[in-house]
Amino acid sequence: MSALKVASGEFLSLERVALTGVTRTPKDHGSNVVYNRLRDRGSEVFAVPSRSNGVEGDPRFSDLKTLPGGVDWVVIGMKPETAGLTAHECVEIGIDRAWMHRAFGAGSVSAEGAEFGRRHGLTIIVGGCGALFGSTFPTRRSGE
Repeated sequence: MSALKVASGEFLSLERVALTGVTRTPKDHGSNVVYNRLRDRGSEVFAVPSRSNGVEGDPRFSDLKTLPGGVDWVVIGMKPETAGLTAHECVEIGIDRAWMHRAFGAGSVSAEGAEFGRRHGLTIIVGGCGALFGSTFPTRRSGE
């Protein structure tokens, strides 16, 4: 079994996840697709966009520090130029898992951010799309 498949399974088994780069105009935006997929699977998801009042009918948070109760991991869906800042923020506040999303092109991969995170204990998946791993059907729902 590939290291990516194992790591993705570990990440996806955790319930509380923040997604950066989610937009209020979703269409087929990668972060919004992953956000909806994780929410549909029963994960508790938190949108951390840079500009928006709410996303997909859910509240948004200005940064990872403002999330109520913290999260288990973060999907980084920002431009590569800003993705590294999210890795720094994860380290700063003690989030120990992050996934730098990439479906096409450079995606949200920052080599500097990934290296910084790894040097500081962040388990990080670089590349790939979280919507492509795990079951295609919801696995759990709150209250079930």
